[in-house]
Amino acid sequence: MDQIKWCLQTKNGIELVEPSQNLAQGYIKKAEESLQTSMLAKSKDWKIAASYYTIYFSIYSLMMQLGIKCEIHTCTIAFAKIFLKENFLQEELKLFETAFTARNDTQYYTNREVTQENYEKIIIHAPVFLVKCKNIHYNEDTIKEIREKIKNHK
Repeated sequence: MDQIKWCLQTKNGIELVEPSQNLAQGYIKKAEESLQTSMLAKSKDWKIAASYYTIYFSIYSLMMQLGIKCEIHTCTIAFAKIFLKENFLQEELKLFETAFTARNDTQYYTNREVTQENYEKIIIHAPVFLVKCKNIHYNEDTIKEIREKIKNHK
């Protein structure tokens, strides 16, 4: 079964809700706070975690514009890779996935290392990701089109 279909059928997976500019702005605020935390953090682990949440909340703000709710991070990543790919370069969507893995590795395991290259990519590109997401605004036609694709994906 494809991942989007699984996410649509799973509790707390991808779900259509009412689009909300207020929630979209709320998640941008959370992304900005995460970015501040990443800049103030002393440890590599917390810098990675806060940078990941900068990226995650930035993407989630776009999902709120579209009226898409999802509480499973891997489903949010899958959604972005399929339904938001017009707004992002392939490398940017790959960074989202890399940051997720790095955050999991540093948060849940003591024996997994994040490479210096990935660490630097995540830290450097999280603010860029936030700015990019702040500048994406969907019109009604795009919102309807993406929501229709999700309805038809089941």
